Amino acid sequence: MSTQRLGELLVRNKLITEEQLEIALREQKMNKERLLATLIRLKYVDENELAALLSRQYGAPLIDLADFEIDASVVKLISADVVQKYHLVPVNRAGATLIVAMSDPSNIFAIDDIKFMTGHNVEVVVATEGAIKDAIDKYYDQSASLADVMGDLEDIDLEVVEDDDQVDINELQMATEDAPVVKLVNLILTDAIKKGASDIHIEPYEHSFRVRYRIDGVLYEVMNPPLKLKNAITSRIKILSEMDIAERRLPQDGRIKIKLPGGKDMDYRVNCLPTLFGEKICLRLLDKSNLQLDMTKLGYEEDALRWFKQEISKPFGMVLVTGPTGSGKTVSLYSALAELNKTTENISTAEDPVEFNFAGINQVQMHEEIGLNFASALRAFLRQDPDIIMIGEIRDFETAEIGVKAALTGHLVLSTLHTNDAPSTINRLLNMGIEPFLVASAVNLITAQRLGRRLCQECKEIDKIPKQALLDAGVPPDEVDDFVCYKGKGCSNCNDSGYKGRVGIYQVMPMFDELKEMVLAGANTTEIKRESMRLGVRTMRQSALLKLKEGVTTFEEVLRCTIGDD
Repeated sequence: MSTQRLGELLVRNKLITEEQLEIALREQKMNKERLLATLIRLKYVDENELAALLSRQYGAPLIDLADFEIDASVVKLISADVVQKYHLVPVNRAGATLIVAMSDPSNIFAIDDIKFMTGHNVEVVVATEGAIKDAIDKYYDQSASLADVMGDLEDIDLEVVEDDDQVDINELQMATEDAPVVKLVNLILTDAIKKGASDIHIEPYEHSFRVRYRIDGVLYEVMNPPLKLKNAITSRIKILSEMDIAERRLPQDGRIKIKLPGGKDMDYRVNCLPTLFGEKICLRLLDKSNLQLDMTKLGYEEDALRWFKQEISKPFGMVLVTGPTGSGKTVSLYSALAELNKTTENISTAEDPVEFNFAGINQVQMHEEIGLNFASALRAFLRQDPDIIMIGEIRDFETAEIGVKAALTGHLVLSTLHTNDAPSTINRLLNMGIEPFLVASAVNLITAQRLGRRLCQECKEIDKIPKQALLDAGVPPDEVDDFVCYKGKGCSNCNDSGYKGRVGIYQVMPMFDELKEMVLAGANTTEIKRESMRLGVRTMRQSALLKLKEGVTTFEEVLRCTIGDD
């Protein structure tokens, strides 16, 4: 069955809508993945319902792969490349018949290939996408185990170099090619993907060397390689990211791109920083297939999302997204651009760095060292007949001034700022030197955001929070008696953390006429905040408490990510 016909089957059975199918087909084409995987990633369908439907449609039994222990002789019948390509797994063999579990039993090309390669008749059973992925990870994991690699590393005969300036580059280059060093670096890169990490930190200290992953916004220590290997491991990563391994006194930037099984690509943005005891490496994982561009899935409340979409659909003006590093500002801007990306619009972006590339959008990478900064790029954009401009960050008066003027002369300008909340963004622009009447005229909307950890739905349980603690956190007195909180117990689904994924916490503040008048009158941040709340704008604490009430996050995360309202 073709992808289109499979989609039509799901629409006909009311598992998805026509609009969702259209979005999924577009995403599938962009990310080069299977339609079923796209639908599940976008959370348009429940994988158990999907498997049940396909089982009924094709008359193939539905099984739970977790109940099976697959024999090694059966696993060897189909190679790892093939199971990844077709997303299937052999389950059992009975005489000349091979039983194969598939998430899409309509894939006759896969069935014919398996028949040809194995010489067996093929009987298809249906399993969920997630169960097949878990089985592939369990039975076809080709990476060496951490214990094996660490054991091999202990045998390497390398000395600790006290003075980095005395490192022999030729010897270092040879050390980076030692099999255990190569295996460990590969393991770090692939293990971070499996654990859902967003960043990898490789850090040398005086008497230790450690690797940490940032998972759902929190750092976890995962391994301590031998200190004597710090130069070899660091240099291996620098070689992969095309940095200069002879330069150890200055920060450097690079990128690594690897191809994973199934044809999926993964990019790593790499930064090397000289510290007192060696070079610290930080790698940011850029997984385009996990980039959530559907604004309805980011965590916006209904009224906040309506305001946001309303303001970015205006032909001119400025929309600002604020928050600290790692708060999801880039994803919010990319989501807005994805919504606006039409053939009728000329969109240009100035970014530092460009994290993901999009067809139909002209993206420009900043290079401060040659004079290409946000201000110079913005000037160039205005000579390029623009409709929509995105500025990675407003850092100075010059960039802010050009952006404001562009917003006032018929262009939609999207940008980010580093401020604590939406109302304080106005004072930040004023402190940069922008006149109050320009701020009031140019700015359409300001949204401030944080990322909180999402509660694992597999192991959540009721959390008894004292009534006074809820009142102190900002829960209205008339709601406190009915307020039910949850916490994560910890399970295999969330690596015993109680959390799985992240959710956005937003303060979306349109520039209502009342707020514009207050800006012109010289009101302070507190006065603007109180008036915005009176007009229906939720603070970030209120947004977080709403997600707590809905069972999306925990009380602990509410206190960690937001501050109370005065």
